[in-house]
Amino acid sequence: MNFSSRTDLTINSGLNDIFKTRDSQTISFAGGLPDNSLFPQKELAQAFHEVITNDDPSVFQYSAEQLLPLRDKITQKMKRYGVNAKSEDILFTQGAQQALSLAAQLLIDKGDGIVVEAPTYVGALAAFDAVEPSFYEVPVDNDGMNIDALEHILKHHEVKMIYTIPDFQNPTGVVMSTAKRKAIVELANRYDVVIVEDEAYRDLRYTGTQLPTIKQFDTQGRVIYIGSFSKILAPAMRLGWLVATPKMRADLAALKGSTDIETSSLTMHAVNDYLAANDIDQHIDEVRNIYCQKKDLMYQALAENLPEEVEFNNPEGGFFIWLKLPNNFDTEEFLDQYLLPEANVTFVPSKNLFTSKNVLNGARLNFTQPTDEQICEGCLRLGQALKNYRLPIAN
Repeated sequence: MNFSSRTDLTINSGLNDIFKTRDSQTISFAGGLPDNSLFPQKELAQAFHEVITNDDPSVFQYSAEQLLPLRDKITQKMKRYGVNAKSEDILFTQGAQQALSLAAQLLIDKGDGIVVEAPTYVGALAAFDAVEPSFYEVPVDNDGMNIDALEHILKHHEVKMIYTIPDFQNPTGVVMSTAKRKAIVELANRYDVVIVEDEAYRDLRYTGTQLPTIKQFDTQGRVIYIGSFSKILAPAMRLGWLVATPKMRADLAALKGSTDIETSSLTMHAVNDYLAANDIDQHIDEVRNIYCQKKDLMYQALAENLPEEVEFNNPEGGFFIWLKLPNNFDTEEFLDQYLLPEANVTFVPSKNLFTSKNVLNGARLNFTQPTDEQICEGCLRLGQALKNYRLPIAN
């Protein structure tokens, strides 16, 4: 059989490699997974029980309307972010991943330009690959996307969409400065571009001061804001949301309906009940405290075990620490040929985090899912493997 060209693009995206392991004993720093022990299991079970056992059978039926009380709760959350969204601006999706896919379907025809950060989230690249765009990469500085490089691209190429993760960027952990958040909106206005703001990690700040969303500076309805319950409640519920102008929201809803008809009514009702009966902000505070401790533990373990040639950061939030090795080092080759088979440790190499696939010396490490013991042991094994592999690291 002959399959479409986009099949090869998505299959070769590297998204499935994130879950690569040898066996159950593998210490994985690869997947962007929450800590299993932090899911509010009892409270969510109670919420689902209340929904399923009530006297309203309509929760089991198809529903063209997304749950208004839950949309109202999201609008209140957005107001705390400085965004005056209305309920009709909210669209629930199957996680943030579907929201990314829908945004690309809405905006991009084959060959249209998308600006992405370099590096960026591999799942976003997989979603965008399906619409066969032209990619333009913008380097990520210590304070976010390089605005001069962005303006150069917008000036010389036809671009329809800018994709950015401004808070605790995946994979680098970088936070975009307020000045750059304003500047990116100004450029989008000038060059008639839509910004897709992926804020899956926004609630997970461990140190420092929360900055305004890019959407807060949106004066022309050019920003599609994407949020998710996956990182703060449970990924398996597959519940995300986006905020867009009523026109874009309606068109995105139509695209969504052609794919899955609707987001699970049961899930929306259960999350709404959970939020009504529990203090999610208290839950997020507890999650933050644990993740901050894990991040500090990994940072210290890396400092104690990695060779001095390896650079790594200490992010203010999010899920990841970013490693940078000497320019001639191939982290994918190291992972496949030595780290995984010899040390039974895995991470995400940088190759598939760049659309160009030509930056080979970076790696993303997740600190939220592994236990404290796995963090310490995994960093010890990683450091030893680097010291043993093709010594010296820098040729």
